[in-house]
Amino acid sequence: MSKQLLKGNQAIALAAVQAGVDAYFGYPITPQNEVPEYLSKYLPEAGKVFVQAESEVAAINMVYGAAGAGKRAMTSSSSVGIALKQEGLSYICGSELPCLIVSVMRSGPGLGGIQPSQADYYQATRGGGNGDYHLIVYAPESIQETIHYIKEGFDVADIYRNPVMILIDGLIGQMMESVDMDVPYTPRKLPEKTWAAMGKKYHSGQNVINSLSLNPDHLEKHNLDLQAKYNLVRKNEVRYELINMENPDYVIVAYGSMARIARSAIETLGEKGIHVGMIRPITVWPFPKEAFAKIPSTCKGILVVEMSLGQMVDDVEIANRGKFPIAFYGRAGGNVPDPTEVEQAILNFGKLVRL
Repeated sequence: MSKQLLKGNQAIALAAVQAGVDAYFGYPITPQNEVPEYLSKYLPEAGKVFVQAESEVAAINMVYGAAGAGKRAMTSSSSVGIALKQEGLSYICGSELPCLIVSVMRSGPGLGGIQPSQADYYQATRGGGNGDYHLIVYAPESIQETIHYIKEGFDVADIYRNPVMILIDGLIGQMMESVDMDVPYTPRKLPEKTWAAMGKKYHSGQNVINSLSLNPDHLEKHNLDLQAKYNLVRKNEVRYELINMENPDYVIVAYGSMARIARSAIETLGEKGIHVGMIRPITVWPFPKEAFAKIPSTCKGILVVEMSLGQMVDDVEIANRGKFPIAFYGRAGGNVPDPTEVEQAILNFGKLVRL
């Protein structure tokens, strides 16, 4: 194993190749442009498929087709590009197809700006498409962790026949870190894709990939089957990290780059005699509600910090069930909070408590 200095977007492309991606379909948008740029080189060299589609809408429908044929398919985009893919993602969920989506968040709303943001939390965890469906969403905090969850994400998508999203912000996509691309990953045991439209050479009968069902009873059963699958995901795939949770005065909840910033604030506050813990969701869907049962009674309150004006805070309020006071601190427009801002938010906790 050897470390190398890599940009986040390049590491994403390399991790996808290592995970055995068969085909990538995408359309350029900042700040994820290097993902397709590198894959346009790596995939043809590996005998795989790379297509720059004519639009984001075309790209996600190409993913739909490749996934339906049993191939490991992937796309990536940022914010407004992911918004354009929502209809296709609903189709893919309705058809129960596995694929991987990398979302590198930029500031919004609308075209917004190219600076990093976490304002697409609702988009990822609630979804902008129609119907009762969910994406499985990982929100890693480093390039190395992103590499791992790209590999695991492909496996989890195959196991549950469901799209998986890797949700990062522009900081992780654009920064450079020392990473090890050879860290061992143990693949999950995967089911055979007997459902795929691969031709009679691979299965008997006729496989039809479709999300249309005009019989309301049949469609209701399909929705109930999907919910049973999502409940299984909630049971088996929740990921989170608990940091410094032995009798904390306060607990911070943060994910992705914001969690790294919070780590620095926690260290400085500790030097001042203020003991602060952190819950770091790694899966933001399913959200790690069970982690909040582990907050000790010494806690005076929970501070949610986001690079947005408050989206994950809704899930924290649901998970908290009114047990502890909740305060929020966030920045918007592509502004990245400094650790000192998080420290001040803890020191001014009472003024920030949500009513």
